[in-house]
Parts: sequence; C-alpha cells; structure tokens
Amino acid sequence: MRLYILSAWSILDPLYYSFTRLQYLKTKEQPTIFRVRLTRYKGREVVLSDGTMIKKNDVLVKIHLHNVQLLKELLTVNNDLRKSMILYKRVKESLPHLASYVYQHKDADEIKGIIGITLLNKGCTRLGFEIFTILSPAYNRFKQLALFPIYFISTTKRSTKEQKIPSPNYLFMSKKSLLEKYGNI
Repeated sequence: MRLYILSAWSILDPLYYSFTRLQYLKTKEQPTIFRVRLTRYKGREVVLSDGTMIKKNDVLVKIHLHNVQLLKELLTVNNDLRKSMILYKRVKESLPHLASYVYQHKDADEIKGIIGITLLNKGCTRLGFEIFTILSPAYNRFKQLALFPIYFISTTKRSTKEQKIPSPNYLFMSKKSLLEKYGNI
C-alpha cells in the first residue's frame, strides 16, 4: 500500500511543485532536502528567542521538505529512530545551503526568517528552530489531514490506532540565527 501511495505521489509531485511556486536550492553537491519560496506571514505575532519579532506581512522563506525524495530514501529503513536520524542529518546538511540562499537573495534585507510546518518536530530545537503551536483548530486539522500521507508512509507503525497522529507545529528560525549558525559554507 505504501509503495502505491509513494508511486502516485511521485507522479503528482511535479504538478504540486509547479502550482506552489516552490524552487529547489541549487547546490553543486547532492540536492538539498528543501524546496523553498518567499511568503508573507499571515499568522499571529511571534517573538523568537533572539528578539526577532515576526508580524503579519513580514517576508519569510517558507521551507518544504522534498517528501518524495526523502521517503524514497527512507523506504527500506524499518526503524523509526533510524528514520529520524536520517531526516535530522539531511535537514542539517541542507541548512547551510538555505543560509546561502537567504544571504544571496535579492530581497535578503526584507527576509526576517524561515518558517515551516511539520508533524515531526523532535530534534528541531537542536537544529536551531523554535516550535510554536498552531492555534486555529480548523487550520491545525487541515494541516494534520494534509500531512497524514507523509506520516502514514514514513512511520513503521502498521495502524494509526497504535499511535495518535501528532498535531502539526510551526517551525521558525530568524534570519540572524540561520546565518550565525549555518552561514559559513
């Protein structure tokens, strides 16, 4: 079943990519796990630990994991802990390229930080992300349903009855933190 879903997703992914205005981070090495786009923030005001205040209409880089690529890498791994370690490593390897993208972007002065939404937030704080809950119950449920296929394919649990599907969270990192921590490519 998981292989069929992944195959269908592989076919639909190029369509999704074209409609979402996402772009790949260009590198000379292996492709990064991120696809990105600029966005204007529409959520509640957030103050990050370094004092950066994210307000409505601030420019952020929205990050999306390239799920098809990642899930293909994880397809043969039968241990959730090992999968988490691979994901952590791939994100960590991609963050310096994201820092370079932000630093070199023509709108770099406007960019205040990066944002993502994920069900998988273990290890995110070690990478420098700050986790915030999604307050809107409707948006939370929408994102939970939208991210369910990723969760279903990525977990080794054979039944959702075995484990409750986690709630999604916002991940933020200020531009300052990103460049200080990962800006030395």
